[in-house]
Amino acid sequence: MAEPKIYLNVPFAQKDEAKALGARWDAIQKKWYAAADKDITLFARWQMEPSAVTSPGKVTSSPKASSSTKKISAAGVKTHAQDKGFIAYSGDLPPWN
Repeated sequence: MAEPKIYLNVPFAQKDEAKALGARWDAIQKKWYAAADKDITLFARWQMEPSAVTSPGKVTSSPKASSSTKKISAAGVKTHAQDKGFIAYSGDLPPWN
């Protein structure tokens, strides 16, 4: 049975330091983690939010809302009229003249 994992936000530049403290790489999730039996205070600066702690075979993470919202038409396509400052190009004259 797999052990619970506590996922970490480890920047690439700090991966060797995290590994030296006992962090392991999860190739499927593509994230560093600490085993639940490790002293988690060693990894305090890389800890993710509490909802990122997973049990074996189960991945949970909180969905992040996008900071920018785009207006979508009823057909599901972003329309030019919804873009502020959009000027339609007719193709007759180059736009730089």
